[in-house]
Amino acid sequence: MAILEKKTHKGVMKMKVNDYEVPEDLYYSETHEWLRIENGKVRVGITDYARKQLGNITYVGFEVSQGSEIKFKQAFGEIESEKATEDLYSPVSGKVIEVNSELEDMPQIVEEDPYGKGWMIVVEPANLEDDLKNLMDAKEYAEYLRKKLEEE
Repeated sequence: MAILEKKTHKGVMKMKVNDYEVPEDLYYSETHEWLRIENGKVRVGITDYARKQLGNITYVGFEVSQGSEIKFKQAFGEIESEKATEDLYSPVSGKVIEVNSELEDMPQIVEEDPYGKGWMIVVEPANLEDDLKNLMDAKEYAEYLRKKLEEE
């Protein structure tokens, strides 16, 4: 089970663990959510691994709205597929400033573009530095994923 690196057309380095992409510009949670820092705010979504494990995604619902306060590891919504229903957990504490409500009508966007148009929420973090200590960078997540796949 190799971890390979490749360069994408957008210039972002990505590692690959088996068939799962792990962009290097993100932080990751143990529950397979990702976080991208954008001008002091963070965009959150689910990983390539999570969406491929779910399979055909049929529903994305949010328990938060713009202006909601959210805590680290708090459920902010759920995602359903033909295989399972899973909670979505926030990798940071802060104030929700945007919700991708387009996913409620078109959940398949998560399958098509989990690191782009398939994002879930944008949060103005309360204490990003502390929250990042509880997350993994791309190399740590790739190793975490590699070990998880060995156990399956």
